[in-house]
Amino acid sequence: MINIQDIYEARETIKDSVHKTPLLQSTQLNKLTGNNVFIKGEHLQKTGSFKFRGATNRIKQAVKNGETFVTTASSGNHGQAIAYATNEANIRSTIFVPENVPKSKEGAIKAYNGNLVKFGTLSRQRIQKAIEYAQAENGIFIPPFDDTYVIAGQGTIGLELLEQLDAIDVICVPIGGGGLISGIATAIKELKPSVQIIGVEPELSNVMYQSFQKGEIQALKEPTGIADGLRTSNPGEITFSIISKYVDDIVLVSEQEIKEALSFVMERMKQVIEPSGVASTAAVLFDKLNVRNKNIVCIASGGNIDIHQISHILGE
Repeated sequence: MINIQDIYEARETIKDSVHKTPLLQSTQLNKLTGNNVFIKGEHLQKTGSFKFRGATNRIKQAVKNGETFVTTASSGNHGQAIAYATNEANIRSTIFVPENVPKSKEGAIKAYNGNLVKFGTLSRQRIQKAIEYAQAENGIFIPPFDDTYVIAGQGTIGLELLEQLDAIDVICVPIGGGGLISGIATAIKELKPSVQIIGVEPELSNVMYQSFQKGEIQALKEPTGIADGLRTSNPGEITFSIISKYVDDIVLVSEQEIKEALSFVMERMKQVIEPSGVASTAAVLFDKLNVRNKNIVCIASGGNIDIHQISHILGE
């Protein structure tokens, strides 16, 4: 578990490295939903996702401890963030990604001088491989979400939101392994507990939803779907404990709802957001929260979509 002090320390650690991302609005989105909706633009963060916050906080800690080599496992966004942060810190990194990693994410990892290795298609496969490789090479493994420094870094988004918006009723957060929602929920619930925290998962990758409903960690044999950044076989133990404590509910969105939300943000808002990043907007657009006249923040978690695949994704 982490607390608000950990998040304040993370903000101090990463303040000179990260962007303070904007809140975006759409009059049409407000009319369609009957709410006042704000989209927190983490797709405009360095490396194109919120992951840069947690990765930067963790890498700075690793450097302080004298580490010179790290490994990680990632569907893409965390890998990009680790590659960028280690390149800046002048230490080596090896990033284990799925064999079907999107080309845009693969290209970015290589551009940031990360050593990219494709392995398997499931998160548990590449996590185990990355752990073994770190041990063999006298390095350390940095988890994509189940790490207190990573979670604290993501929690700085919660601090920003409270500074940017006086009145927040609900925050909608996409869930993969749970690092993003764990950090935000800790910050918000410890500072302004009246705010509702709602997680959003795809129907085809709903392991945290199942775990939340049953009150214990479940496993998903083969998560799938267009939201590649939210495909997770197993929730983290740390993230699940925080979610169990602080998150009010988790809702599901379908593939079609994600596609329609993706079309909306591109056509109406002129924003390039990846399918994982529009899950929260899909939840509001398709009334999963069943609320009206509320100030709702949707976290746009990332924007790393392969532009050559957009028409294919929307046409599936």
